[in-house]
Amino acid sequence: MCQIFIRADPDLYVTRTRSMRLRGVATSIRLENQFWDVLDEIGTRDGLTLPQLISRLYDELSEAGGGDTTHLLPANFTSFLRVCCGRYMALQLSGAIPSDTRVPIASLDADRVLASERPRIAANRVA
Repeated sequence: MCQIFIRADPDLYVTRTRSMRLRGVATSIRLENQFWDVLDEIGTRDGLTLPQLISRLYDELSEAGGGDTTHLLPANFTSFLRVCCGRYMALQLSGAIPSDTRVPIASLDADRVLASERPRIAANRVA
């Protein structure tokens, strides 16, 4: 089993730091290449560059009250980005998000996507 993970391209887990502006302030975010690739795919689906996607996620998370907004980045923003990537891939596998990357994420019914996820989450918490 472990060979599937161990023999993966090591470049996938190399971290890369990207500098960008969030709300007009220069900052940097450090993630593994695999996560940058997934975030790039998510942004591309909606016609957003990677910095535009990161800015939008940051703004929407801040507006929703997700994190300590007294600092530039909401608490655990990089963890939030990693979880976004994992959820994106899991939702694609389950069919809640189409695997056709020409379908924009913004065109999906968020309530329906989230509802499809609830039974699986509830089952995992009970187990």
